[in-house]
Amino acid sequence: MAKKQKFPHLLGSKWTAQHKVEGWRHFEVVNRKNEGRWVFAEIVSSCDPTVRLWINATQLKNRTLWQAGWQPLSSFKGEPSES
Repeated sequence: MAKKQKFPHLLGSKWTAQHKVEGWRHFEVVNRKNEGRWVFAEIVSSCDPTVRLWINATQLKNRTLWQAGWQPLSSFKGEPSES
């Protein structure tokens, strides 16, 4: 039986950071890399494609760090919105 792939729908998925990352909140996964038992995701800011970083894909499951999809900035109270 074939081994089940971790994070099968990772590529192309969209995420909202709970706190700004490099000044931005909305990101899309553009690449993935398997390193042994770890899966890494390359995410790119939707507003500034020069902001790219690799993160451990398990971090995306942490709801204190990330929310699936692009959430409206109005849902983040107490912080000024980006223009």
